Order: sequence, then C-alpha cells, then structure tokens
Amino acid sequence: MPYLLRVELPDVPGSLGRVATAIGMAGGDIEAIEIVHKADGTTAVDDVFLEMAPNAMPDSIVSACNALDGVRVIWISRYTGGGNLFLDLEAVEELTEEPEFALDRLVDRLPVVFRADWAARVSRNDGIVHATSAAPRDLAWHPVDRAAVLATDDDTNIHAGARLNKSEIVVIGR
Repeated sequence: MPYLLRVELPDVPGSLGRVATAIGMAGGDIEAIEIVHKADGTTAVDDVFLEMAPNAMPDSIVSACNALDGVRVIWISRYTGGGNLFLDLEAVEELTEEPEFALDRLVDRLPVVFRADWAARVSRNDGIVHATSAAPRDLAWHPVDRAAVLATDDDTNIHAGARLNKSEIVVIGR
C-alpha cells in the first residue's frame, strides 16, 4: 500500500541517506522524494512517497525515522497512487472554467489537493466568505503577508493561512 511520509531532518550531507536506510530496514520501499522546504541551512522538510512491504506497518517506519538523531516525522498518511496529478489537473481546469468563482472553487479543492480536512476564505471585514462544510464557523481574519501557521487555542488542530489580497486570506486546517 502506498504512503506519503513528511519528515524533518538536518540539512547536512548523509541525512537523507540515513532516513532512506531506516525506511528500508522498517519495510518501506521509497518510490520518490520531494524537497518541500529548507530552513536557514539547518533543517529540511521532505515528502517521501513509499510502498510498504507485506505485513509492514506505517508505525514501524515512523519509529525507525524518529529514532534517528535530529529526524522528526511530521506525518504519514495513505496515498492514492497516481491520484494526485489527476486531482491537481482537475483543480486547475475547474479554476479556469469560471474565473469569477475561482477563489471559491480554490477553497473547495484545497482539502483534496493538500490533504487537509477543511478550507475557508476569510475576509477582514466580513468574516467567512466561503468555506467547506467541515470548516469551523468561528474563523477570524489574520494579518499574514505570506503562508504561515496560524496561532489557535486548539492544541489538536493546525491552521495555516495565506494572503489572497489586501483584505482576504485562505485558511486550511487538519
């Protein structure tokens, strides 16, 4: 079964090799790796697309990676093989079909494309303008200049926001 693993690791030569070895020893077979983010030359965040050997469990992959010095698994989730490119292209098509509704369609597609639970478009003056059905009803506008994790009172959920224009942001959550 395919899985997508997001892992934070030291941005030094050999770190990715150690992670790959740990994944292999725990029963994972790496299909692809994508660098998601590099921070200040000290850490990197990578997405690892992998297949699990028969009878191997995702928990064993997480434990093997977390046992490495400086490595932290951010999350692991099942991955629909080949579905992501189709979903991305479908989203682009939907956004360009009716440009006047593009922002609302973007909000509708964000949870699928980014594997989030919900999304919302929030206005500084009007509050929630458009949201998916699972979005909280009490979202507030946040002054963000670029994509960022938003502070919340909820320790179990993560909210991220990005600026759409001077008065609107898009927020996604898991």
